[in-house]
Amino acid sequence: MKDTLKKYLVPIILVFVFIGLAIWAPETASRTSKVTFDYFKEMILIMPPVFLLMGLIEAWIPKEKIQKWLGSGSGVKGAAIAFALGTLPTGPLYMAFPMTASLIRKGAGIRNMVIFLGSWAALKIPQLMVEIKFLGAAFTSLRFVLTLSALVLIGVIMETLLRLRPDKTWLEKKDEDAPRMRQGKIKMQDPGK
Repeated sequence: MKDTLKKYLVPIILVFVFIGLAIWAPETASRTSKVTFDYFKEMILIMPPVFLLMGLIEAWIPKEKIQKWLGSGSGVKGAAIAFALGTLPTGPLYMAFPMTASLIRKGAGIRNMVIFLGSWAALKIPQLMVEIKFLGAAFTSLRFVLTLSALVLIGVIMETLLRLRPDKTWLEKKDEDAPRMRQGKIKMQDPGK
């Protein structure tokens, strides 16, 4: 019971906050419920295709290919592929997180996944087109170069830090091993190796 309560603590707190809003600020509660419902509708429409795509990646692309194309040893080619994969799609950033976790499980390097996520968040092609229209090509080009440079630097730093202190328990798929892994009884292998 205590573990269940701890697991659902945040949603329980949110329910109590919403009840408090409904009692003391009904207009705010009304707006909050509308935003929550709109967000829920968006999630229902977007997440099933994301999970389908993740399943197809898991089934169709062998682990060796992911390691070759996006692994730690893929170099500039891997960074370029990660950048291209991040700039092409449209959609909210939260779609990219499950795909990134799936790619990391299959052996993609941390640096390349940071570039992928950062490109998805800040360097999407449709976003750049709008930015050129409103802010000009010179500003957009400078922001593009600075953002890409920062992404590569952050990726290198993240990869270095995670190599020094690897904590890959979140990669484990089996729920029954999770408590033993937290106690240090199961060692995870680096997926980039």
